[in-house]
Amino acid sequence: MNQKSQSPKNTSGNIHRRGPAAIGVPAEKAKDFKGTLRRLIVYLSPYKIAIVFSFVLAIIGTLFGVVAPRILGRATDSIYLVVMERIQGNNIPMDYGYLQEILIMLAGVYLINAVMTYLMQRIMVSISQKTVYGLREQVNDKLTKLPLKYFDNHSHGEILSRVTNDIDNVSNTLQQSLNQMLTSVVSLIGIFIMMLRINLLLTLVTLITLPLSILITKNIAKQSQKQFKAQQKSLGELNGHIEEMFTGHRIVKAYNYEDKSQSKFDSFNEELYDSSSKAQFISGMIMPLMTFVGNVGYVIVAALGSIFVTRQVLSLGDIQAFIQYTRNFSQPIVQIANIANIIQSTIASAERVFEILDEEEEWDQPSTCSGKVVQGQVQFNKVKFYYEENRPLIENLDIRVKGGQTVAIVGPTGAGKTTLVNLLMRFYDIIEGSIYIDDCDVHQLSRGDVRSMFGMVLQDTWLFKGTLLDNIAYGKENAAEYEVIEASKNAYADDFIRRLPEGYQTELNEEADNISQGQKQLITIARALLADPQILILDEATSSVDTLTEKLIQKATQKLMKGRTSFVIAHRLSTIVDADLILVMNEGQIIEQGTHQQLLKKQGFYYDLYNSQFAMGIVS
Repeated sequence: MNQKSQSPKNTSGNIHRRGPAAIGVPAEKAKDFKGTLRRLIVYLSPYKIAIVFSFVLAIIGTLFGVVAPRILGRATDSIYLVVMERIQGNNIPMDYGYLQEILIMLAGVYLINAVMTYLMQRIMVSISQKTVYGLREQVNDKLTKLPLKYFDNHSHGEILSRVTNDIDNVSNTLQQSLNQMLTSVVSLIGIFIMMLRINLLLTLVTLITLPLSILITKNIAKQSQKQFKAQQKSLGELNGHIEEMFTGHRIVKAYNYEDKSQSKFDSFNEELYDSSSKAQFISGMIMPLMTFVGNVGYVIVAALGSIFVTRQVLSLGDIQAFIQYTRNFSQPIVQIANIANIIQSTIASAERVFEILDEEEEWDQPSTCSGKVVQGQVQFNKVKFYYEENRPLIENLDIRVKGGQTVAIVGPTGAGKTTLVNLLMRFYDIIEGSIYIDDCDVHQLSRGDVRSMFGMVLQDTWLFKGTLLDNIAYGKENAAEYEVIEASKNAYADDFIRRLPEGYQTELNEEADNISQGQKQLITIARALLADPQILILDEATSSVDTLTEKLIQKATQKLMKGRTSFVIAHRLSTIVDADLILVMNEGQIIEQGTHQQLLKKQGFYYDLYNSQFAMGIVS
């Protein structure tokens, strides 16, 4: 099959972003949260010892971080006592040795915290990358085994989004969020215990401000969510308009559409500005209000703390440590809420990935027939097929094609021409009947063996990013360079290739648009010649090319078809007047068949189709 590399585009319209979350902001939810979570845990089970070790490191590092303010408070108490004694006239020397011990202890605590955090991160990065590596391998392997109907029923953008964005989302969560969740919970418990040990009343005062913070954040988040949805909608419209205008800029200029295009852009841009400003303003209120509530609690704690110090209920170092704990108390709560949202979104992403892995694979069996094409005879015997049940497309189809014959398939759009090719190459399996190639039923052959018999040259010139040599060599495994050059000469492509600055080493870009449409077509013909198949499938490919290139393509195509059984999907009937057999299809049925002259004499559907093209100047 011919391939073309293109830059990934999310045509599904889904934009996955990881940004700052807030308490109360709804996350995308999975359909089966528990089931998907259990399944994701299975992927982590080979690393359970490393994960437990990572969690132990996280707990140790967090606990050392929690005790640091209390140790610093002891240093403050030591200095405060000396200052107070000196104020009272007692010339007490500063115990620098004690302070040095505290500072060394504090440095050790922070160092252990940093080392534990570093080791924990290293372990989780390794685990997440190995897990996601295996998941990507499974998804890639699965995609190669899925039937064509899966790709027909799912947009490329949706598939790319699952393979890239969703897997990256899972990777980021495994790498960061799990340990953050653990450290936040440990921090919250540790800080709460330390606050209780210092003073119960101050702890209750701190807890009173917490529901207020949650209430404010939840209400603001609900309002900002509406504006963020409007922002995403406006952004999608603006991006769609930009892509449409710039990909079709020739048409825009040809019809003097620039002013209208600019006017639509201004309208979309203004809507985006309005919704973005409101979204950012409303969401931006969260932190100032939380800071305000936190400062109110801080002032109350400071006021009560000063009273406790003067009454010698608490030391100044205790108040200093408590104020630090107060500052740090809300942070793990917000982190836990954010990570809970992220985990919900991640499970939803994992569920979409698992949906691919759960898709029914294209069933295949080893070949029980030789699969060696000698004559290239093709037979369709009472073939029945439909894409959707109760909507038959092809019924009782009978075709007999001799080896080396050229068979043209004509008919209006939706007549079933492409379906016939799909059945021939087993992209889809027939419902009833049989298809024979020589004396082999195609269902006695593996799909790979069936497809190896065919060469395809389609109207869509599917090329991939790489050199011209690689693109042509794609037709034959381990093809030598001289074989590629010989095939190019036979396809009349060698001449233009050698005129390129890099010759056969010329790199095609992402869109493969640094060579002309006609040159692309000659490349695909060279690829098919190199593959040397016995049976060909051709889609007329001379549209949008100049007359000289069209003649080259026709000559190359004729050389390619010589001695081979060829199925030609015809659009211009003038190109298939010499075909050995013309099949006229309509609504999945072959309503007429014969040579060009035979069909004209019948004065039926083909006769009308031919004359309508002649009247429009297509047949010439």
